[in-house]
Amino acid sequence: QVQLVESGGGSVQAGGSLRVSCAASGRIFSNYAMGWFRQVSGKEREFVATINWSGGSTYYADSVKGRFTISRDNAKNTVYLQMNSLKPEDTAVYYCGARFAPGSASFYISKSQYSYWGQGTQVTVSS
Repeated sequence: QVQLVESGGGSVQAGGSLRVSCAASGRIFSNYAMGWFRQVSGKEREFVATINWSGGSTYYADSVKGRFTISRDNAKNTVYLQMNSLKPEDTAVYYCGARFAPGSASFYISKSQYSYWGQGTQVTVSS
């Protein structure tokens, strides 16, 4: 089992920045690819960004490319999502997911590819 706990959400004005974090426990963190997804009430959970086990490979949804940065610190068992130039349409609950993928450079962009999820953290961007 992997336990994931997101933090760092909040409210910000358009154009501002936020960093959300996801702390993992329970297994060897560096064996897992990590992903960030977001969900608006009544809509499907959508892919935002993913990072491989080492942090050497990242992939982003077109809607956030150039504004968001995913990173990880394996020594701290934590993955981050730095969000800059935020827009009102970025408002959502942000979830981190984990997928067992040691040594893999593959990208996982479907929510069905992740086995573990956190409880989510709300990000609200006002215009």
